[in-house]
Amino acid sequence: MRESLIPVVLMSHTAHIRNHRKPRRNATTLAMRAGVAGGVLSTLAVAGAAGSASAAEPATQTLELPTLTADLATQLAQSADATQQAAANYELQAERDAAAAKAAKQAKADLADAKKKAEAKKKAEDARKAAAAEAVSRSSTRSVLSASAGSGGSSTVSAPASGSVATVIAFLKAQVGDAYVMGGTGPNAWDCSGLVQAAFRQVGVDLPRVSQDQSTSGTPVSLSNVQVGDILYWGSAGSAYHVGVYIGNGQYLDAANPSKGVVIQDLSGYPATGAVRVL
Repeated sequence: MRESLIPVVLMSHTAHIRNHRKPRRNATTLAMRAGVAGGVLSTLAVAGAAGSASAAEPATQTLELPTLTADLATQLAQSADATQQAAANYELQAERDAAAAKAAKQAKADLADAKKKAEAKKKAEDARKAAAAEAVSRSSTRSVLSASAGSGGSSTVSAPASGSVATVIAFLKAQVGDAYVMGGTGPNAWDCSGLVQAAFRQVGVDLPRVSQDQSTSGTPVSLSNVQVGDILYWGSAGSAYHVGVYIGNGQYLDAANPSKGVVIQDLSGYPATGAVRVL
């Protein structure tokens, strides 16, 4: 029997190692890459040409600068105008505030002046009324003085035997210069009836407190027969509004009013309406 022979192929000792060589580029691949490279270079060339053209024409870029400068100047002018307007508004507001404060001060002064004028007017009216009352009193006094005799009446106050007119007059003169205060009963401020009451209390005669009642105390006497120590009254008996004491020589002493206080006055300057005698 014939034996078959198997051919043996000898292998290189490096046959098992992978080949790391890059495969060869075929013609088509090289052509495509060349085309791409050419396109890129063309684009760069065009861009370079455009840049060169732009550099050759600088006016194209500087044409916009005047426009930007004008806009900025306009904005600055508007800002300055706004600032100036704000300052003017503040100044105007300050002037208005000052004017309002001045007006308020003037209004306050006018109010105070109006009050003073009202008070002065009231005082003048009170003085006018007092003058009118005095005129009526003097008219009544003239009627009394023209009568030939005084009216008669009974005494409501009896004077003690030890009573002294001199003591009454001395007390009254010691109070000259004291203040007049409505309702005052001493020792340094009096009203008319308070002074008369205190004077006669010195000799034990207890007179009523007010002038209306004092004008009907004691014995009524005519003014033509009045004597030192007699009580004089102004107004009608029982409703007299003022009293004083006759001290002789045509004079009387009284707590006259707030402006005069306790004084000695001439009866001819302010004639009494009537008189009563308690001593």
